[in-house]
Amino acid sequence: MMNSVLIVTNFNAGRKKAVKYKKRVIDFVLKHTKTFKCVNIDELTTIDVSEYDTILTMGGDGTVNKLLPFIINTDKVLGIIPTGTANLLASKLGISSDLNKALKCIESGKIKEIDCLNVNEQNCILRCGFGWDSDIICKTPQSLKNKFGYFAYFIAGILFALRLKTKEYDIKFDNEQTKIKASCIIIANASNMYKNLVSVADNSYLDDGITDVFILKTTNPVLFFIEFILTLLKIRKNSTRAEYRHAKNIIIENNWIASHIDGEKHNIKENVNITVNPKSVKVFAPL
Repeated sequence: MMNSVLIVTNFNAGRKKAVKYKKRVIDFVLKHTKTFKCVNIDELTTIDVSEYDTILTMGGDGTVNKLLPFIINTDKVLGIIPTGTANLLASKLGISSDLNKALKCIESGKIKEIDCLNVNEQNCILRCGFGWDSDIICKTPQSLKNKFGYFAYFIAGILFALRLKTKEYDIKFDNEQTKIKASCIIIANASNMYKNLVSVADNSYLDDGITDVFILKTTNPVLFFIEFILTLLKIRKNSTRAEYRHAKNIIIENNWIASHIDGEKHNIKENVNITVNPKSVKVFAPL
C-alpha cells in the first residue's frame, strides 16, 4: 500500500513527543518501503509532495490542517500519529495516542474517506469557532499547554465562561436567513471536544456531508454550566440557553469576526462562507 512515504513532523506540537517517536516511525516505514522522506512541517512547501502516495504526520490537529491543501481531493492517504495537545481528529476517528497502536492502524491499510469544510477558501477538518470557543483556542497560553497538555483548554474554558459576551450575527443556514445573538458559535465537521468527552452535536459523523452547528446564547455562567452538564449527559435540546442545527452551506455576515479554524487564529474581514467538501480526504482509520 505504501509505495512512497512522506513523513511530516511537528516537533513543537504537544509535549514534543514527535522527537521521541521519529526513529521508531522511520523504522516502521522502512519495513514497507525504501522510498521515503522525513521533513518538518515548516519545510513542506520546499518539496514536491506529488511524488508521495502516503503522508504520515507526527503532530496535532494544526499539523493535519496544514497538510490538507496537499492531500484534499487526491488519492493520497493520510496516516495520523497523534503527538499534539488535543488530537481531536484522531480521537474522533478512533486512532489511539499509543504509538504502537497508531502504527498498527496504518499497517492495517483500512482507509476512511471523510469530509472537509471550506471556510473562505481555507480548509478545515475539525471546526471553526467564534466567541467563547475562539477565546479558548486562541488565548490559552502555550506555557499552560506545555505544562498541563490538553487539560489546559479545559481550565481556560472554565475561566472564559465566567466572562461570556454576546455578539449579534446575521446567518444564512442553507436557505434560511436569521439573526442570532450568541456568546459562542461552533461550526463543526468533528463535533467532539476534550478528546471525546463532550460533543456539541447528536449523531455527528465525519462523512455525513453536513456541518453540525452549536450556538450558545447565554452569558450567565450558571446557565452555561447547566448546558455543559447536559451535553455531558448527551441531552441536547434547543432552548433559551443554546441551539443545535445542521447545514450544508452557511454564510455569516461579518463585522470583523475573531475566530479560529482548526485551532489557528483568524481575524476575518469579509463575510464567512462555509461549505462542505464531502469525502474529500482519505485517512487510515479503524472502520
